[in-house]
Amino acid sequence: MTDLLAYLVLGGVAGVLAGLLGVGGGLVIVPGLLWVFRAHGFDEATVVHLAVGTSLATIIPTSLSSIRAHHRRGAVLWPVVARLAPGIVVGAWLGAAIADRLATAWLQRVVGVFALVVALQMLMGERAEARRVLPGSAGLAAVGTGIGTLSGLVGIGGGSMTVPFLTWCGVDIRRAVATSAACGFPIAVAGAIGFTVAGWRDAGLPPGSTGYLYWPALAGVALASVLTAPLGARLAHTLPVVALKRVFAAVLVLVGLELLA
Repeated sequence: MTDLLAYLVLGGVAGVLAGLLGVGGGLVIVPGLLWVFRAHGFDEATVVHLAVGTSLATIIPTSLSSIRAHHRRGAVLWPVVARLAPGIVVGAWLGAAIADRLATAWLQRVVGVFALVVALQMLMGERAEARRVLPGSAGLAAVGTGIGTLSGLVGIGGGSMTVPFLTWCGVDIRRAVATSAACGFPIAVAGAIGFTVAGWRDAGLPPGSTGYLYWPALAGVALASVLTAPLGARLAHTLPVVALKRVFAAVLVLVGLELLA
Protein backbone atom coordinates (compact mmCIF):
# COMPACT_ATOMS: atom_id res chain seq x y z
CA MET A 1 0.00 0.00 0.00
CA THR A 2 2.89 2.33 0.82
CA ASP A 3 4.42 1.56 -2.57
CA LEU A 4 1.19 2.42 -4.39
CA LEU A 5 0.91 5.70 -2.50
CA ALA A 6 4.48 6.62 -3.44
CA TYR A 7 3.79 5.92 -7.12
CA LEU A 8 0.54 7.88 -7.05
CA VAL A 9 2.23 10.88 -5.43
CA LEU A 10 5.09 10.73 -7.94
CA GLY A 11 2.67 10.52 -10.84
CA GLY A 12 0.58 13.35 -9.43
CA VAL A 13 3.59 15.65 -9.11
CA ALA A 14 4.79 14.74 -12.60
CA GLY A 15 1.34 15.33 -14.09
CA VAL A 16 0.91 18.75 -12.47
CA LEU A 17 4.38 19.87 -13.52
CA ALA A 18 3.84 18.64 -17.07
CA GLY A 19 0.60 20.60 -17.35
CA LEU A 20 1.88 23.64 -15.49
CA LEU A 21 5.38 24.05 -16.88
CA GLY A 22 5.26 22.09 -20.12
CA VAL A 23 8.13 19.81 -19.07
CA GLY A 24 8.18 16.09 -19.62
CA GLY A 25 7.19 13.97 -16.66
CA GLY A 26 10.26 11.80 -17.16
CA LEU A 27 12.45 14.51 -15.64
CA VAL A 28 10.61 13.88 -12.36
CA ILE A 29 9.64 10.25 -12.76
CA VAL A 30 13.09 8.76 -13.38
CA PRO A 31 14.78 10.24 -10.26
CA GLY A 32 11.64 9.53 -8.20
CA LEU A 33 11.51 5.90 -9.27
CA LEU A 34 15.21 5.53 -8.57
CA TRP A 35 14.64 6.69 -5.00
CA VAL A 36 11.68 4.33 -4.45
CA PHE A 37 13.33 1.34 -6.14
CA ARG A 38 16.53 1.73 -4.13
CA ALA A 39 14.53 2.11 -0.92
CA HIS A 40 13.07 -1.32 -1.66
CA GLY A 41 16.44 -2.90 -2.34
CA PHE A 42 16.07 -3.52 -6.07
CA ASP A 43 19.18 -4.91 -7.79
CA GLU A 44 21.61 -2.01 -8.26
CA ALA A 45 22.79 -3.47 -11.57
CA THR A 46 19.41 -2.84 -13.20
CA VAL A 47 17.71 -0.19 -11.05
CA VAL A 48 18.40 2.76 -13.40
CA HIS A 49 17.39 0.78 -16.48
CA LEU A 50 14.15 -0.19 -14.73
CA ALA A 51 13.43 3.44 -13.83
CA VAL A 52 14.09 4.73 -17.37
CA GLY A 53 12.09 1.98 -19.08
CA THR A 54 9.15 2.39 -16.71
CA SER A 55 9.22 6.16 -17.13
CA LEU A 56 8.94 5.83 -20.91
CA ALA A 57 5.94 3.53 -20.55
CA THR A 58 4.15 6.00 -18.27
CA ILE A 59 4.40 8.64 -21.00
CA ILE A 60 2.17 6.59 -23.34
CA PRO A 61 -1.20 7.35 -21.69
CA THR A 62 -0.29 10.92 -20.76
CA SER A 63 0.83 11.68 -24.31
CA LEU A 64 -2.44 10.30 -25.71
CA SER A 65 -4.38 12.59 -23.39
CA SER A 66 -2.26 15.57 -24.44
CA ILE A 67 -2.52 14.75 -28.15
CA ARG A 68 -6.31 14.62 -27.92
CA ALA A 69 -6.48 18.06 -26.31
CA HIS A 70 -4.09 19.67 -28.81
CA HIS A 71 -5.71 17.98 -31.82
CA ARG A 72 -9.11 19.37 -30.84
CA ARG A 73 -7.61 22.83 -31.14
CA GLY A 74 -6.11 22.02 -34.53
CA ALA A 75 -2.62 22.79 -33.25
CA VAL A 76 -0.76 19.59 -34.19
CA LEU A 77 1.28 19.77 -37.40
CA TRP A 78 0.64 16.18 -38.43
CA PRO A 79 2.76 16.28 -41.63
CA VAL A 80 5.74 17.28 -39.48
CA VAL A 81 4.96 14.50 -36.99
CA ALA A 82 4.80 12.00 -39.86
CA ARG A 83 8.26 13.03 -41.11
CA LEU A 84 9.82 13.05 -37.64
CA ALA A 85 8.24 9.77 -36.50
CA PRO A 86 10.36 7.24 -38.46
CA GLY A 87 13.57 8.70 -37.08
CA ILE A 88 12.04 8.98 -33.62
CA VAL A 89 11.10 5.30 -33.56
CA VAL A 90 14.54 4.19 -34.76
CA GLY A 91 16.22 6.56 -32.32
CA ALA A 92 14.16 5.43 -29.33
CA TRP A 93 15.07 1.82 -30.08
CA LEU A 94 18.70 2.85 -30.42
CA GLY A 95 18.54 4.74 -27.11
CA ALA A 96 17.21 1.64 -25.36
CA ALA A 97 19.94 -0.49 -26.92
CA ILE A 98 22.65 1.96 -25.82
CA ALA A 99 21.19 2.09 -22.30
CA ASP A 100 21.21 -1.70 -22.11
CA ARG A 101 24.95 -1.68 -22.76
CA LEU A 102 25.72 0.99 -20.18
CA ALA A 103 26.52 0.13 -16.60
CA THR A 104 24.13 1.51 -13.98
CA ALA A 105 26.58 4.20 -12.85
CA TRP A 106 27.13 5.51 -16.38
CA LEU A 107 23.43 5.54 -17.28
CA GLN A 108 22.72 7.44 -14.07
CA ARG A 109 25.38 10.00 -15.00
CA VAL A 110 23.80 10.48 -18.43
CA VAL A 111 20.42 11.16 -16.80
CA GLY A 112 22.08 13.56 -14.34
CA VAL A 113 23.85 15.54 -17.07
CA PHE A 114 20.64 15.78 -19.06
CA ALA A 115 18.76 17.13 -16.01
CA LEU A 116 21.41 19.84 -15.64
CA VAL A 117 21.17 20.76 -19.33
CA VAL A 118 17.38 21.08 -19.17
CA ALA A 119 17.68 23.17 -15.98
CA LEU A 120 20.05 25.53 -17.78
CA GLN A 121 17.69 25.70 -20.76
CA MET A 122 14.78 26.63 -18.48
CA LEU A 123 16.80 29.31 -16.69
CA MET A 124 17.92 30.87 -19.98
CA GLY A 125 14.47 30.76 -21.58
CA GLU A 126 12.95 28.11 -23.79
CA ARG A 127 12.10 30.09 -26.91
CA ALA A 128 14.63 29.74 -29.65
CA GLU A 129 14.92 32.56 -32.16
CA ALA A 130 13.68 31.47 -35.57
CA ARG A 131 16.72 31.19 -37.81
CA ARG A 132 15.59 28.90 -40.62
CA VAL A 133 12.69 26.90 -42.03
CA LEU A 134 11.90 23.26 -41.42
CA PRO A 135 14.21 20.87 -43.31
CA GLY A 136 12.93 18.30 -45.77
CA SER A 137 11.91 14.73 -45.02
CA ALA A 138 15.49 13.43 -44.77
CA GLY A 139 16.51 16.25 -42.46
CA LEU A 140 13.49 15.78 -40.19
CA ALA A 141 14.12 12.04 -40.07
CA ALA A 142 17.70 12.71 -38.97
CA VAL A 143 16.56 15.18 -36.31
CA GLY A 144 13.93 12.70 -35.16
CA THR A 145 16.60 10.03 -34.79
CA GLY A 146 18.67 12.29 -32.55
CA ILE A 147 15.70 13.32 -30.41
CA GLY A 148 14.47 9.74 -30.15
CA THR A 149 17.88 8.38 -29.20
CA LEU A 150 18.47 10.81 -26.34
CA SER A 151 14.85 10.57 -25.18
CA GLY A 152 14.98 6.78 -25.14
CA LEU A 153 18.28 6.87 -23.30
CA VAL A 154 17.09 9.07 -20.42
CA GLY A 155 13.37 8.16 -20.28
CA ILE A 156 11.61 11.33 -21.44
CA GLY A 157 9.10 12.36 -24.10
CA GLY A 158 11.53 14.64 -25.92
CA GLY A 159 9.70 17.96 -25.50
CA SER A 160 12.77 19.72 -24.13
CA MET A 161 14.43 19.11 -27.52
CA THR A 162 11.53 19.03 -29.98
CA VAL A 163 9.96 22.35 -28.95
CA PRO A 164 13.21 24.41 -29.21
CA PHE A 165 14.01 22.79 -32.56
CA LEU A 166 10.59 23.57 -34.02
CA THR A 167 10.58 27.17 -32.77
CA TRP A 168 14.11 27.61 -34.13
CA CYS A 169 12.64 26.57 -37.49
CA GLY A 170 9.97 29.25 -37.27
CA VAL A 171 7.05 27.19 -35.94
CA ASP A 172 4.63 29.08 -33.67
CA ILE A 173 5.22 28.14 -30.02
CA ARG A 174 1.70 26.74 -29.52
CA ARG A 175 1.96 24.55 -32.59
CA ALA A 176 5.49 23.52 -31.55
CA VAL A 177 4.26 22.36 -28.14
CA ALA A 178 1.31 20.51 -29.69
CA THR A 179 3.47 18.83 -32.32
CA SER A 180 6.04 17.91 -29.70
CA ALA A 181 3.30 16.29 -27.61
CA ALA A 182 2.32 14.16 -30.61
CA CYS A 183 5.95 13.15 -31.11
CA GLY A 184 6.11 11.98 -27.49
CA PHE A 185 3.83 9.04 -28.24
CA PRO A 186 6.10 7.18 -30.72
CA ILE A 187 9.09 7.95 -28.48
CA ALA A 188 7.32 6.40 -25.49
CA VAL A 189 5.99 3.35 -27.35
CA ALA A 190 9.24 2.53 -29.17
CA GLY A 191 11.36 3.21 -26.09
CA ALA A 192 9.16 1.13 -23.80
CA ILE A 193 9.23 -1.79 -26.24
CA GLY A 194 13.00 -1.41 -26.57
CA PHE A 195 13.52 -1.55 -22.80
CA THR A 196 11.15 -4.51 -22.52
CA VAL A 197 13.14 -6.46 -25.08
CA ALA A 198 16.51 -5.36 -23.67
CA GLY A 199 15.71 -6.63 -20.17
CA TRP A 200 13.65 -9.65 -21.18
CA ARG A 201 16.08 -12.28 -19.88
CA ASP A 202 17.58 -10.34 -16.99
CA ALA A 203 17.37 -12.55 -13.91
CA GLY A 204 17.90 -9.70 -11.43
CA LEU A 205 14.57 -7.94 -12.00
CA PRO A 206 11.91 -7.81 -9.26
CA PRO A 207 8.60 -9.70 -9.53
CA GLY A 208 6.06 -7.69 -11.50
CA SER A 209 8.55 -6.75 -14.21
CA THR A 210 8.46 -7.39 -17.93
CA GLY A 211 11.96 -6.62 -19.10
CA TYR A 212 12.85 -3.18 -17.78
CA LEU A 213 9.19 -2.25 -17.15
CA TYR A 214 7.94 -2.48 -13.58
CA TRP A 215 4.16 -2.74 -13.77
CA PRO A 216 3.12 -1.67 -10.23
CA ALA A 217 5.01 1.61 -10.65
CA LEU A 218 3.78 2.04 -14.21
CA ALA A 219 0.14 1.67 -13.17
CA GLY A 220 0.32 4.05 -10.21
CA VAL A 221 2.36 6.77 -11.92
CA ALA A 222 0.38 6.67 -15.17
CA LEU A 223 -3.00 6.81 -13.43
CA ALA A 224 -2.10 9.80 -11.25
CA SER A 225 -0.31 11.73 -13.99
CA VAL A 226 -3.23 11.44 -16.43
CA LEU A 227 -5.63 12.69 -13.75
CA THR A 228 -3.47 15.62 -12.58
CA ALA A 229 -2.09 16.98 -15.87
CA PRO A 230 -5.31 18.93 -16.59
CA LEU A 231 -5.02 20.51 -13.14
CA GLY A 232 -1.52 21.70 -13.99
CA ALA A 233 -2.78 23.17 -17.25
CA ARG A 234 -5.46 25.13 -15.37
CA LEU A 235 -2.99 26.35 -12.75
CA ALA A 236 -0.77 27.66 -15.55
CA HIS A 237 -3.31 30.42 -16.10
CA THR A 238 -3.27 31.59 -12.47
CA LEU A 239 0.21 30.93 -11.07
CA PRO A 240 3.49 32.77 -11.88
CA VAL A 241 4.81 30.18 -14.34
CA VAL A 242 8.10 31.97 -15.04
CA ALA A 243 8.98 32.05 -11.34
CA LEU A 244 7.91 28.42 -10.92
CA LYS A 245 10.12 27.38 -13.84
CA ARG A 246 13.10 28.93 -12.09
CA VAL A 247 12.28 27.06 -8.90
CA PHE A 248 11.88 23.80 -10.82
CA ALA A 249 15.15 24.45 -12.66
CA ALA A 250 16.87 24.82 -9.29
CA VAL A 251 15.35 21.51 -8.19
CA LEU A 252 16.60 19.89 -11.40
CA VAL A 253 20.09 21.19 -10.65
CA LEU A 254 20.00 19.51 -7.24
CA VAL A 255 18.65 16.30 -8.78
CA GLY A 256 21.29 16.33 -11.51
CA LEU A 257 24.12 16.91 -9.07
CA GLU A 258 22.81 14.12 -6.81
CA LEU A 259 22.73 11.71 -9.76
CA LEU A 260 26.29 12.68 -10.66
CA ALA A 261 27.59 12.31 -7.09
